[in-house]
Amino acid sequence: MPSGTGAHRGFVPLLGSPVGRGALAVLAGALPALAFPAPGLWWFAYVALVPLLLLVRSARTGRRAALDGWLGGTGYMLAVHHWLMPSLHVFIVVLAALLGLLWAPWGLLARRMLRGPLSAASAAAAVVVVPCGWLMTETVRSWEGLGGPWGLLGASQWQVAPALRLASVGGVWLVTLWVVAVNTALVLLVAAPAPARRAALGSLVVAASAVGAVAAWAPRPEPSGTAAVAVVQPGIVDGPGSVERRFARSEALTRSLAGQNVDLVVWGESSVGVDLARHPEVTARIAALSRQVGADVLVNVDARQTDASGRTGIFKSAVLVGPRGLTGDRYDKMRLVPFGEYVPARSALGWATSMGRAAGEDRLRGTGPVTMALPDAGGLRIGPLVCFESAFPDMSRRLARDGARILVAQSSTSSFQHSWAPLQHASLAALRAAENGRPAVHATLTGVSAVYGPRGEEIGTRLGTGTSGTGVYAVPLARGTTLYARLGDWPLYGALGVLLVLCAAEGVRYARRRGGPGAAAPGPGAAPEHSGDARAEAPAETGP
Repeated sequence: MPSGTGAHRGFVPLLGSPVGRGALAVLAGALPALAFPAPGLWWFAYVALVPLLLLVRSARTGRRAALDGWLGGTGYMLAVHHWLMPSLHVFIVVLAALLGLLWAPWGLLARRMLRGPLSAASAAAAVVVVPCGWLMTETVRSWEGLGGPWGLLGASQWQVAPALRLASVGGVWLVTLWVVAVNTALVLLVAAPAPARRAALGSLVVAASAVGAVAAWAPRPEPSGTAAVAVVQPGIVDGPGSVERRFARSEALTRSLAGQNVDLVVWGESSVGVDLARHPEVTARIAALSRQVGADVLVNVDARQTDASGRTGIFKSAVLVGPRGLTGDRYDKMRLVPFGEYVPARSALGWATSMGRAAGEDRLRGTGPVTMALPDAGGLRIGPLVCFESAFPDMSRRLARDGARILVAQSSTSSFQHSWAPLQHASLAALRAAENGRPAVHATLTGVSAVYGPRGEEIGTRLGTGTSGTGVYAVPLARGTTLYARLGDWPLYGALGVLLVLCAAEGVRYARRRGGPGAAAPGPGAAPEHSGDARAEAPAETGP
């Protein structure tokens, strides 16, 4: 069509310009962020990577493909973490660019698998290999020291029932593989020759059938009663004396729960600003609430404390208080938010504290996970997490394996109240619930607070960011386990195995080309492999 031809011609100069192509790569990399809350366009995840994959595929050189991958990864990191800008300012661009480097090898890999004359077999291989490369990138950048697993592509599917069933088999990692595989197949359907298109379509049919089989046959936890859990959300409390006024507001809200027969009351992160062991008067106030309501109260202490090993410093701790005071159950947060709760390599990067709201003093880490028993609820065991620990699949899995019947995450996103962060953070609990077949409670100071059943389904009505109040939820309990809880992160090892096989095959191919055993000498005048491919598929460009 003429209009389409004109649009294509309009893009040629842009693609040929290093600056224009780089800007397109950043923009294309940012597109998947629209699939996450708050926009919540979950369906967009299945096409969002297509522009970036097409761009990488068109690269004339491997160097250019790596650069496209890097810039695309930078755009992705900026988009899914943009709400950190008030805290980190321009430093967020530096961090995004550093993390974006992890996508440079993926750009090389995607170009290698998607470019050139593709047979049906190579197209089918691309639908497997390209997602494995993306998953390895997500795995590396999920390390806590690099910021943790916030914004994993599979997490965008938190409200899609078939995707949650996939998560029960292979965690969020398997969902990521599925999403990237669909995007890769669509690229082949758009840009590959007929045999490859047929293979891509066949791959989509096979993958969809596999998802359907998982939804129908994967083990499901069996219902096992309910527990009444109350969430107390005091809302925004600012200004002088805000810590004490927030505490008083939480007290008043908790008293309103009297007579509602709850089994547990949960306060949000940093709901108590003093060490309860050294302030018995504050502990007595919470214990009085426990007696009045008839349930233990799980609070969160953000203060200078001393742990069981004698270390003194600022800990963030989930502390259980019963009718008689401290129960002795305390969990100290293990995985801290870089810059928000500690500054990595503070001697070199401490200047970041002067540019934003980075931590002035490093918090101390807990030494291990803890499950807590509720004596007045039949010994029901809960597994506490603090803040972004709910983003780490392995932590919830460990708690479930240690006997936790309910996963409880205490959080505060008040610094990012009007951003996408509160909704996105709350959505993570749905994935952790589905992965482990255990209900999950996400309790915050200022919203969004939400509760999910053992299949990841939302229970009751969430408490939004404009709410100061309480919510009482009939939380469905479950017994049994999921395949993910039993087998762990097997998709990661499977993806690594696929990439190792590919590397071995490439090594053998390279050795043969270099004249290894059994290599055939090229005939005189033989053209190099894919000599005409670049001319046919990519516009001319300048720069790297």
